[in-house]
Amino acid sequence: MITAAEYGETSWELSVQIDQKDGDESMKFKLRVKGDLHIGGLMLKLVEKIKAPQDWSDHALWWEQRNCWLLKTHWTLDKYGIQADAHLRYTPQHKPLLLQLPNMKTIKITVSFSSVVFKAVTEICRILNIRRSEELSLLKPPDDPSKKKKRKEKEHEHADLWDIDLLSMGPGSAAQCQPNLPPPELAKLYQPLSLVDKAINNAGWLDSSRSLMEQDVQHEDKLLLRFKYNVFFDLNPKYDAVRITQLYEQGRWSILLEEIDCTEEEMLMFASLQYHICKLTMSSEPLVHSNEPEIDEVEAALSNLEVTLEGGHTDRILEDITDIPELADSLKLFRPKRLTLRPYKEYWFVFKDTTISYYKNKEASSGEPIEQFHLRGCEVVPDVNMTDKKFGIKLLLPVADGMNEVYIRCDNETQYAKWKAACILASKGKTMAYSSYKSEVRNIQSFLQMKSLAPPPGQAAPDLEAMEMNAECFVSTRYAKKHKTKQLTTRILEAHQNIAGLSLMDAKMRFIQAWQSLPEFGINYYIVRFKGSKKDEILGISYNRLIRIDMSSGLPVTTWRFANMKQWNVNWEIRQVTIEFDQNISIAFCCLSCDCKVVHEFIGGYIFLSTRSKDQNETLDEDLFHKLTGGQQ
Repeated sequence: MITAAEYGETSWELSVQIDQKDGDESMKFKLRVKGDLHIGGLMLKLVEKIKAPQDWSDHALWWEQRNCWLLKTHWTLDKYGIQADAHLRYTPQHKPLLLQLPNMKTIKITVSFSSVVFKAVTEICRILNIRRSEELSLLKPPDDPSKKKKRKEKEHEHADLWDIDLLSMGPGSAAQCQPNLPPPELAKLYQPLSLVDKAINNAGWLDSSRSLMEQDVQHEDKLLLRFKYNVFFDLNPKYDAVRITQLYEQGRWSILLEEIDCTEEEMLMFASLQYHICKLTMSSEPLVHSNEPEIDEVEAALSNLEVTLEGGHTDRILEDITDIPELADSLKLFRPKRLTLRPYKEYWFVFKDTTISYYKNKEASSGEPIEQFHLRGCEVVPDVNMTDKKFGIKLLLPVADGMNEVYIRCDNETQYAKWKAACILASKGKTMAYSSYKSEVRNIQSFLQMKSLAPPPGQAAPDLEAMEMNAECFVSTRYAKKHKTKQLTTRILEAHQNIAGLSLMDAKMRFIQAWQSLPEFGINYYIVRFKGSKKDEILGISYNRLIRIDMSSGLPVTTWRFANMKQWNVNWEIRQVTIEFDQNISIAFCCLSCDCKVVHEFIGGYIFLSTRSKDQNETLDEDLFHKLTGGQQ
């Protein structure tokens, strides 16, 4: 037993603010405690002192000065370092959040403010019925308007909320596409973005390894739910109606707001798909089946088996290794060099295994080639303009210090489809004997047909009155100003005739695939300063490569592939990222537009996603994700 005097010497008064769950006014208490009191005991003392008829099971202690949750209830005050000057809040762990979905609609949803963001997003996706939650994350709005908005603007925003609990069809309603905005409303949202602007916006991604509260997110703040890593794994219409729709919506808005560049031809293709999707969504009897041949269940099962086996050691069983096809054609070649404008030159090309060889002419093909391109690990980028009948393939070939560019020009659609399909397979280390080569050729031909703005042969001229919607709703504001409404309507309807037979889900999938094929797709930009350099530059991070970009010209300087990366680490004291590649190549840089933790997480996240299993039911390895993306704070 200790005396009252001795107790007073070893104890102190601790201030605690209690936030009530139903929004009632908070209360403040002072409790006399000792350093050996554990957190669970402190919470018990609080509940006993409050004596309020309320469920306190979701409450936990938040330490304001240290910006951290006290979730380890078996730890003592001494172990946490809590003394008399500490100010604690006994507050609910789950709080309402205004969450803008990829379709630009905002819902009010209750989210855990104490779980790390990775787990909070997992729970959000479970409520919304979105698989593969690791592909998404939370992003702060560019201007962080939640802290500067006027009262009227906030009231209007609350009035426009979707209440997820009151939706007539439940969370599955998120699978419904939203109608396009009228041109004046779209014009208000449109802001031309430079690479620097994009870099500043990308700084808003939250740290997946820390909680919302630790990142200064408050009750009813607004955050954006977005697909972050741009690696859309195992999209399956049977399970992914919401996921596919939200992906389509994110892609649609990136096109309409010109967050990603596309040509006029591509803009019209996207417009025709949007029109078709909008038309089917508004129809009382949407088109269920596409004009493509039906696939029975056995064939579908075999196709799924092939996808499951792809990328593993079982690839060989899907190839006829005794008879590997070859391609041989007269094609044109261009090797870009700085400050030169050399035209394409014709050569005789031979594609064998995963290698392209080219010769002066067909007669010389029995001898040594002028040069060979080894395509394993390369990037295959389309360089197509259907209007000008240009069918080009851009190859980014990995070399010791980055990537070399090679442009190959084909004569027609058929030739292009065969060579591009072969290049795509070769980039994955597969030959044309692989069973998916023919389907790859068909997919490319189908995509070209969709991209063609000319109506099919024998098709009657489109009826302009048939488009009940404003054509200007389906293109970006800048593009809409370049064309008269009647001309725009005609061109969209002509392009629409090529895809009029697609089902609603097929059309969304085609849009996503076309979006993914854009050269700038999936690149996140950051302002950095490379070690040894005296000027700021742009670093682009994609799912499989890093791109060093000149800030003034916007042109790529060097490209490094993740496949050639040996290791990367961060010096947290000077906030510098260092990456080592094969052949003793090393780069180091400091991030200027954001904390280096954001870049560190992107690199680790993409590497983590490349290790995912195709098993739909496999539990995600969260420990591996946090190991790759975490780090010293």
